[in-house]
Amino acid sequence: MEKALAKRNGTIVRSSGNVFADLGIANADERQTKVRLAVAINNVLLRRGLSQGQASAQLGINQPKISALSKYRLEGFSVERLMRFLTLLNQDVEIVIRNKPRTRGTGRVVVTTA
Repeated sequence: MEKALAKRNGTIVRSSGNVFADLGIANADERQTKVRLAVAINNVLLRRGLSQGQASAQLGINQPKISALSKYRLEGFSVERLMRFLTLLNQDVEIVIRNKPRTRGTGRVVVTTA
């Protein structure tokens, strides 16, 4: 909401690092997590030069789902399912849980690639 008001006032507001939260979209953390996982999956598929048919066989899903994944249409994919795809592509997925800094109000989920 602050971002929308800032836009109307012509001021610049620093991004939170999550475009979905900045736009006020519901489930922003989950959406950001899904997108980052999908980016990692798509990067692996691209690096390996896999066709959508080959990728679908390796991940055990049909080709239209690979197409949706490549276009970041992620409504039908859970975070857990996307992480499983990465492990099927021989990628390690590491989850680290730690205390949040006192300077931040709430906990958050962050996905990074190595």
